Parts: sequence; C-alpha cells; structure tokens
Amino acid sequence: MNRKTFIAATLLAAFGASSLMAGCGQKASTPAEGEKIRIAMVVKSLGNGFFDAAHSGANEAAAQLKNVEIIYTGPTTPSAEGQIEIVNSLISQKVNAIVISANDPNALVPIAKKAMQRGIKVVSFDSGLAQEGRLMHLNPSNAELIGKKQLQMAADSIGGAGEIAILSASAQATNQNIWIDVMKDALQKPEFAKLKLVATVYGDDQSDKSYREAIGLLRSYPNLKAIIAPTTVGIVAAAKAVVDENLVGKVYVTGLGLPSEMAGHVKSGAVKEFAIWNPIDLGYAATFAAYDFVKGVPDAKAGGKFNAGRMGAIAIDGNGEAAMAEPFLYNAGNVDKFAKIF
Repeated sequence: MNRKTFIAATLLAAFGASSLMAGCGQKASTPAEGEKIRIAMVVKSLGNGFFDAAHSGANEAAAQLKNVEIIYTGPTTPSAEGQIEIVNSLISQKVNAIVISANDPNALVPIAKKAMQRGIKVVSFDSGLAQEGRLMHLNPSNAELIGKKQLQMAADSIGGAGEIAILSASAQATNQNIWIDVMKDALQKPEFAKLKLVATVYGDDQSDKSYREAIGLLRSYPNLKAIIAPTTVGIVAAAKAVVDENLVGKVYVTGLGLPSEMAGHVKSGAVKEFAIWNPIDLGYAATFAAYDFVKGVPDAKAGGKFNAGRMGAIAIDGNGEAAMAEPFLYNAGNVDKFAKIF
C-alpha cells in the first residue's frame, strides 16, 4: 500500500468510526453526577388501580433516591402492540431505564432488546418479560413465601389447631398446585402440627362453582375451622358461603384476595386476615432495582442482589429473577385504606 492509499484508508476508517459513533447517538448515556436518572414505568394499561398504586410506590422511591424522575406511562387498553409503541418512543427519549409489566412476555422481547442495545436498562415486574428481554424480573413473591403465608394466616385465625380445607382454582393451575404443595410440606413442621388438612377442592375460578364447593366443605366437615383459598375468586365465594351458612365465628376464611372485594367480608367476621402482594411496595422495589442497574452497582446482576430501600436487600437468582417479599397482610386495620386503591 502506497502512502496516498494508506492516508485515504486511514481517513475512511476515521470517517467510518465517526459515522458509527453518530449512529449510536441514540444510546442512553450514563447520567453525570447530580443529573436526573429518568426511569420509565410502563404498565399494562392506564387507569388500573393496581398500577396506580405501583406508581405511588415508584414516586416514593424516587423521593428517597432524590435524583430520579419517574415517567409513568402505558397504553389505554392492555396490549403488547401499545406497549411496543411506547417503548419505541422511550428509546427515542433516551430514558435511562424502563420498568415494565408486560402484556406479552415474548412479543415485547425484540423492542426490549433494542432498548438494551441503546444502553437502556430494562427491568420487568409483576408480569415478566422472557429472560432475553430484560436484565431482571421482580416477582411480587415466591412459591415458598406465598404457600407458607396462607397456612400461617389460617393457623393464626383458628388459634393454631383444628381442621382446615383448601378451595383452589382448577386442578391444572400450576401456580396454585405449587402453593398447595408448599402448604402440605409445611404441615409436617412442628409449628403446624396441630392443623389437619381434611380436603382440597377445586372451583375452577368460577364464582358459582367455588361457592358450591365451599358449601360442600362446610356441610361435609362439621368440625372444619378454616378454608384457605389461594384464588381471588375462591376466597370471595368461600367467605359468602360461611356467612350464608351462619358459621361466622366458627369457620374462618383466608387466602389471596383483593382488598376492594374483601373489605365487606372482613367486616362480616368471616375473614380475619388475607393477603396479596402490595403494589405500592412492588413499584417501590422495582424503581430501586432499576436505579442500581443504571448506576452500575456491581451486585446488580444475575446471582447478585439489589438495594430496595426500606425493604432491604433483595437477592437476584441465576436466571435474573428476584422475589420481593412475602404477600402483604390485610385485616380490619388496613383493608379499607387499600380497598380504595385496588
């Protein structure tokens, strides 16, 4: 290669490099000291009380972190297409992180990967993205915590001893079956030794069938003390059955429910306490996770952990998944407050 050719080649290479850099101009830069970190929370749809509560948790986290701006957005109706359009817009805005509850775990992967290629940290929460589309997914809880929490609530409601039954959704419901297996294993432990599981029935997440199954339990087992329903449909149906059979104060219902649907049953006395994940805490923790990823905290990775503020450190497993905490407990002291939210 002669000298002129060499110079031309060098200039061309330099031009190509500068063009490549220009092409990467859309990449989100690491915020400078004191610069606001912009975290976009993309929810399944706007106007959803659960996600409005998660937004308030995100704002709480932002206030504590001090240099965070929350961009709260989502489609008007829950669809993957609506979220894809929004994420594409957020890429153009060069946000630093996207925290998303996905309407479709797979359809959103290509746009999420595009965001990450541009330097945007993508974290899913509540409803997860497939592993290749995010850095981390924050589950509201895990099977061990969910199962044991329900058994503990039943034990607390009936003084730690007596017959209990489970009213589940369908016999094929994977998550419910896992929780029931956790409960059965926990029954072998000393702290639950005085509880006796007499039956497990399935209402197929249909109100009428769940109600009939609950009535059947109450009439078949006269010494029954508690019904655990790990389904929002089943717990409402079981509580109604207890009231209709005039067994309030003799049989207690617990499990997983929504405060807006359960407040009346707590007041009736059919339910002492129930649980579900707290969306405020979920939005709060997800924001802290995104912050750690943006800041490049060494532990913010699969197999590591992230700081979740008032909720402490939360471990991230090898698949990039984390579980926030045990389900949040609701009772007469707080159910009315949360019933206004979701």
